[in-house]
Amino acid sequence: MTRRIIPLTPAASPARTLPLPERPQLEAPPPLSLYVHFPWCVRKCPYCDFNSHAPREGGIPERAWLDAVLADLQHALPQVWGRRVHSVFIGGGTPSLMSAQTLDALLTGIRMLLPLDPLAEITLEANPGTVEAERFRDYRAAGVNRLSLGIQSFDDAMLARIGRIRGGDEARRAIEAATTHFERVNLDLMYALPEQRLEMALGDLETALGFGTEHLSCYHLTLEPNTPFAHDPPSLPDDDVAADMQEAIESRLAAAGFEHYETSAFARPHGQSRHNLNYWTFGDYLGIGPGAHGKLSSHEGIRREMRHKHPARYLEGAARGDFIQEAREVSVTELPFEFMMNALRLTEGAPAKLFAARTGLPLEAIGERIEAARERGLLEMRDGQIRPSPQGRRFLNDLLQVFLDD
Repeated sequence: MTRRIIPLTPAASPARTLPLPERPQLEAPPPLSLYVHFPWCVRKCPYCDFNSHAPREGGIPERAWLDAVLADLQHALPQVWGRRVHSVFIGGGTPSLMSAQTLDALLTGIRMLLPLDPLAEITLEANPGTVEAERFRDYRAAGVNRLSLGIQSFDDAMLARIGRIRGGDEARRAIEAATTHFERVNLDLMYALPEQRLEMALGDLETALGFGTEHLSCYHLTLEPNTPFAHDPPSLPDDDVAADMQEAIESRLAAAGFEHYETSAFARPHGQSRHNLNYWTFGDYLGIGPGAHGKLSSHEGIRREMRHKHPARYLEGAARGDFIQEAREVSVTELPFEFMMNALRLTEGAPAKLFAARTGLPLEAIGERIEAARERGLLEMRDGQIRPSPQGRRFLNDLLQVFLDD
């Protein structure tokens, strides 16, 4: 018995399921972003599983790091030759520990080596603190035009419970300094913190809204493997309370004019992170710096890379011109899941035609999987968009499993 497939896109002939080609057949490379990793923090937070490290004796080796990442970029140029860079994201770690002179030299080097779009979004991650805040003016002068501040909470007791070394007053001062020098500011908040109540989470949100910034990222605290919190868990709100917090946060932000455009991201009109949108729409990104990940497309296929993770190994490797710890080609059987894992994080999903443009595969090759997800009420296709349904957003892992290679 032949299974009937509902057409995915308008077509003159009946829809059919096509076999996957041996290699992706990309007509053109997708937009390109650059990610730069600065791996040092004053102290590592007990919930953090990012590639971040407290500096050893002698402090942060800024000059060695700068020389290494620029050499890394130069070494990678043949992979991105002639392609315009649309966004730059400097993450960590705590990049705001970097001196303004180092940041200026970094961005100057990037501009010399890559064709950077004149309107490129250039984001720097920062943590509150008087020393860092004093640098914001110089960061703006160097070319940063978007600042992302890791606030997490304004409540001193909550901050202490999650191991943060800054207090609520420092957070407020940092936001005031940031909004003085930057038109585009993102605030990171966390909820479901140890012993946090619903009204406390909403209190943090109201404080953040009072600053009038255009973008908020709201993250549920999770106990990641191989972190101090995973080994010695704090007392967290139960799942029902955490769900109430999430629902209340989403409702309040919608009332304040924010669009919930990605799983944890909310923005006022035109305030979305363009760099992150390139990730979620399966664009390309070159990652340089310790542990940085990259995804690059070419006529040969789609390649994923990771730089040497530990800062010392990365700096040692740079002296030999050896930057890559892992590299692999993404197989055509993996591409449907990889595309959906990113695109379905977006509330509005992605244009159906983007699947072929970014994977080099025909959408009809996954027709049966799309139909299975629709029949389960997890996926919608209308107005030329593939998007998660409300149920699909709630049970995103179940939706994504439909696209896993058997």
